[in-house]
Amino acid sequence: MKKLSIVLTVAALSVQPQAHAEGWLDSIKNMLGMETQQAAATPSINGMVSTVTESLGVTQSQASGGLGAIFNYAKDNISSEQYSQLANALPGVGGLLESVPDISNMTSEGGLGGILDKAASYNDSLKAINDVKKQFEALGLKPEMITQFVSKAQAYLDTPEGQQAKQLLTQGLGKLLG
Repeated sequence: MKKLSIVLTVAALSVQPQAHAEGWLDSIKNMLGMETQQAAATPSINGMVSTVTESLGVTQSQASGGLGAIFNYAKDNISSEQYSQLANALPGVGGLLESVPDISNMTSEGGLGGILDKAASYNDSLKAINDVKKQFEALGLKPEMITQFVSKAQAYLDTPEGQQAKQLLTQGLGKLLG
């Protein structure tokens, strides 16, 4: 009886459209109790932008710009070889950097922002952190969201395929997170 079921299943699957042909072998394996392996999803910039957009309730433009600011900061804090490894592990990073807003003429008005602007002129590390803050503000995002963006990016890369990219990103963000 089991052999008849298999023959009927194979016959039924063989008359399905070619578009579903790749799944018929998996169907037979499932019917016989054999496990099928799903292809692992390779992390992508588009997937990361979608994840940030959906989970943080921001626009796609804000997600791209914010992630671009974070990856730009990381790029400046790792070697060019490490950045190349990051770009290879996460295709599309270069395009993401193009969405970082221009803040060259942006200054903070008085208060703590003004003090940070002044301090940033004396310290490269503070300047880089202040730039990320301003880039978020230029996108209409609160600076407090920087850590949320970083968290979502790291969580998105928390897969076997994304570990190298996550490690390099985390290393590049060291002072921003500390």
